Amino acid sequence: MTVGCAGGLAQECISLYPKSTVTIYDLPKVVQVAKERFVPPEERRITFHEGDFFKDPIPEADLYILARILHAWADDKCMQLLTKIYKACKPGGGVLLVETFLNEDKTGPLEAQLFSLMVLVQAEGKERTPTEHSKLLAAAGFREIQVKKTGKLYDAILGRK
Repeated sequence: MTVGCAGGLAQECISLYPKSTVTIYDLPKVVQVAKERFVPPEERRITFHEGDFFKDPIPEADLYILARILHAWADDKCMQLLTKIYKACKPGGGVLLVETFLNEDKTGPLEAQLFSLMVLVQAEGKERTPTEHSKLLAAAGFREIQVKKTGKLYDAILGRK
């Protein structure tokens, strides 16, 4: 399982799935913070891999979790990343996207619209509908796409290789 960020999601994954191993893959500065502040050195089920997912190789894994990643990027960059993940993903594995979904008609929810505006101002991305996410996953090669609206701030979508 490969995730990014400071380690909270990795910790949750190993607590729910104690036989799993998790690799935190992120930029060197983020990995350093995770090592120093969030993941105890004696924790052997969490490893680290420094890199830029647009420039560097992505480690092979059964599952990739992209939590609040795609919303920061335009569709072409999302396609570049998802295609790269598809190639690195083990057969039968997949990618789990955790994002705030817009309604299909883009009328809400309000939080998603506000996030979309913020991302538009600060980066090149946008919040997307479940259908837009599904199309990106399918274009990258993922199949058996499942959407889970949680009724909370973040929703999930899984695509399988």
